[in-house]
Amino acid sequence: MESFLINTLQQLIPINKEDKTIYQDRFQVKHYKKGDFFLQEGQVCKYMGLIESGLMRHYINQDGRERTFSFVNEKRFLCNYESFKTQSPSSRIIQALEDTTVHVATFDNFEYLYDHTRSGDRIGRLVLGMVLIKLEKELTSFYTDTPEQRYQKFIEEYPDLQQRISQYHIASFVGVKPPSLSRIRKRIIENR
Repeated sequence: MESFLINTLQQLIPINKEDKTIYQDRFQVKHYKKGDFFLQEGQVCKYMGLIESGLMRHYINQDGRERTFSFVNEKRFLCNYESFKTQSPSSRIIQALEDTTVHVATFDNFEYLYDHTRSGDRIGRLVLGMVLIKLEKELTSFYTDTPEQRYQKFIEEYPDLQQRISQYHIASFVGVKPPSLSRIRKRIIENR
């Protein structure tokens, strides 16, 4: 039986037997408890990860106020690509909202995959493309959509997460305080 990592990567492209062995050797499994940090502000992002179970969020700390701009759950890739690729300190924070299991590869291991597997370059481009597109959409939404539109997009993008994420974090994602989120929800329900 194939591992979670190989099964998920094979949903992107077929992987030959030799490459599967290299992927298994270059990724390790890390466990994060609720509240643990995958990446803290000012640290260099050490890993590109694939979440097997659990939930994390990306946020920034703006003058003491947390601004959530992304949630990452099962079968999704996790990274601050800017920090990871340039090996420079991150302004973003990535934190576990639940106990989370992540398959991670270091920057050097990713470079090794690019150079020593047939599928590495293509998988790398696909994964990084998915990470960057998701990030760009969420950042654009943060600056162009109203809080109500952002909440609607949250419901559409993360339909299974409403029960797993605190109102505080959802409000932070939407860009409002929790009481305002309650009013937005009430208006949406009344308009149905």
